Amino acid sequence: MSGRPRIAGKYGIDAPWVPVLWLGLGVVFIAFGVINLFGRFDAWYVISVVYFLVGGLVWIVGGLVYLNSTFRGKFQVWSEVLDSAALAGNERALDIGCGRGAVTVQLALRLPEGHVTGIDLWRSVDQSGNSVAATEANLKLNGVADRVTLATADMTRLPFGDNTFDLATASLSIHNVPSSRGRAAALREAIRVLKPGGKLLIVDISKVAEYRKELGELNITPSEDSPAGWRMWWSGPWMSSRILTATR
Repeated sequence: MSGRPRIAGKYGIDAPWVPVLWLGLGVVFIAFGVINLFGRFDAWYVISVVYFLVGGLVWIVGGLVYLNSTFRGKFQVWSEVLDSAALAGNERALDIGCGRGAVTVQLALRLPEGHVTGIDLWRSVDQSGNSVAATEANLKLNGVADRVTLATADMTRLPFGDNTFDLATASLSIHNVPSSRGRAAALREAIRVLKPGGKLLIVDISKVAEYRKELGELNITPSEDSPAGWRMWWSGPWMSSRILTATR
């Protein structure tokens, strides 16, 4: 694990409705279980009590695991991913779907002589409190505002020239593009704006196999495709994250 300290600031909750749903259902299930404790004692009584109490516990634990991933785990995983990239410190980097800057800040701290561009559509459904102002506040708190540029842009149509960046990152962002065609376009755009030899670092859920296939069609073989581990479980192993890295 990286020995770097946790970055300062507030970074919101990824897809905030999800942990609210999990925790809310947990409370409802446990409430029904407690209510059933006062019912008639028979086989169905025992089954219903166990069902609601155990089900409630599963929902609550899932919600807490999700919150650990959004508040702690993703920072740890990305710190290790960036450390393993062996950055020189002078690269030009693009953070695709930067949100409130969880990866943008970590990148900028590693690039004292470089520059980071963060792009986003600033949708609060993807991250609570997502806005340019919130990201700027986090940049200032960490002393990296002077080497970061923020822009509103669509990852499927990046407003940058070919061969512009040495590095591109995408944290839990590409899967938010609703269509497979759009996600493929986002990957093609990421590769287009990278310089030859530039690195693409992705940590995402559910669609990583699709990304790997699209990169293969671009004649790019990923150098890593591995699970991010329990620290980036979004409620449990059924919604886990994978790390995909490639070089143009």
